[in-house]
Formats: sequence, C-alpha cells, structure tokens
Amino acid sequence: MPLATKPGTKEGLFGGDAERVRTLSPNEAAMKQIWLRLRARRIRLAVASGVLLLAAAAVMQASPAASAPLAAHRAAGAGHTIIEGGTGGSQPVPVTTLVAFRVTASGGDFECLALAPPQPAGPGSGAFTSNVMYVTGTVTSLSVSGHSAVFRGTATVTGLGAGHDRPFMVTVTAGGPGATVLLTVSGLTFHEILTDGHFDVS
Repeated sequence: MPLATKPGTKEGLFGGDAERVRTLSPNEAAMKQIWLRLRARRIRLAVASGVLLLAAAAVMQASPAASAPLAAHRAAGAGHTIIEGGTGGSQPVPVTTLVAFRVTASGGDFECLALAPPQPAGPGSGAFTSNVMYVTGTVTSLSVSGHSAVFRGTATVTGLGAGHDRPFMVTVTAGGPGATVLLTVSGLTFHEILTDGHFDVS
C-alpha cells in the first residue's frame, strides 16, 4: 500500500512529506495578482527608460555639432572697384570707387566714395579726382549664404542721390580682384567689380 499523506501536504519525490501547500484566500489571491502586475509594469517602465537614455546618448555622440553654438557671421573688406558701364549712356564716363566695410550680426559700417575724371575725354580724363558720390552708412542687418553676404542699413549720401537716412542694401562676394559689389541706394543701383583689395565673408 502506498504511504498515506497528511492533509494539506504532498508526497515527496521519494515519499514522505514535502513543503506544506497553502491555499490562498480569494482576497489574498487578488492582491497577489495586483502586486505581480505592478511589478511587471515597473520592470517594463525601467527597460523603456533605459532604452530611451541609450538612444539619446547615441544621437548626441553621432552629431556633436548639433549642440555646438553656430559661429557668428561676418563680412569685412576694402578695395578699389570700377562701376560696370560707368555713367552709362552713349558716351559713358568711367567711375571708380573706394569701398570699405566691416559688418557682423550686431551691425557695422559701410563706406563708398565714387570718383570720376573732371572731363570725359582728352587731357585729364584718366584722372579720377572728382567726388561724384559718397555713401556713409550704418549697417543694421546681415545675412550670409556661402561666399556672399547681404547687409542693409541707412546712410547719408552726398552728390548723386543726396539725402539723409536713405535705406541701402549691399551684396558682396568674397575674394580678391574679380569679386563683386552690388549697391542699391536712393533709387540707384551700382554694379561694381573689385580691381584691387579683398573681401572676406564667413
């Protein structure tokens, strides 16, 4: 005959008593289920948080430049230019300019002095000694795209287009001779080519 077991126990592997089997009450079983669910939820939340932290760290390491501050834009230079087409018309007179500017995102200055010969032809027509226009301006905005810069402000103008607080806009390309200047002020537009000097844009 098999050995009899005590109530509330189970027979061991080789017979005899195993650990006592305890039957949970309905309330205890429900509380245990709730505790197990909460524990599983905490584990899932901890795993998800760890995955998010690892992903964020990977993104920051992959693109360190994204957290670095952008370098401030600037444009600066000076030199001699010649205006394309001079004074225009059927008998154009050549015009040269002295251009200088120093501009950052916080503002700057722009200077442009236009010189022409005292007479269109003959003796002295190659001497650029007549002040035909002077623009001295305060820059209030700057934008840079590649190797070109655009800045705006207000200027005092003498000679052609004379006046005070005249809005102006300048577009420059970086480089030495061959770089360009486009000046718009007092309703006039001047296309200029650098012949001597250098413009920096960054």
